[in-house]
Amino acid sequence: MTTKISFIYDNPADPADFEAGLPDHLEAAKKLPGLTRIDSSKVWAKEDGSETPLYRIVNLYFPDYASASAAVATSQAAEMFPGVFGLATGGVRIAFADVEIDEAL
Repeated sequence: MTTKISFIYDNPADPADFEAGLPDHLEAAKKLPGLTRIDSSKVWAKEDGSETPLYRIVNLYFPDYASASAAVATSQAAEMFPGVFGLATGGVRIAFADVEIDEAL
């Protein structure tokens, strides 16, 4: 079953710096073996003007848990992760998840 690795970024110290570094992060992620899909989402600002609870979510999709686990143990991942943590000046959570529903309506 499809597995995704989600990078859940909290609000960075400098959003412009984060956005400037994001393309390199995405390009490095595309080099992971077994990757089938990637998406990146920026969290909308709150309507009341207060800070968003999150800043951005990047999802990497793999055919299954074994493929995702193998991908993060590669030299490509070793090259990618310093960039991930460099961007994450506000913090990042990384989660592996089983994709239960993935369909266009």
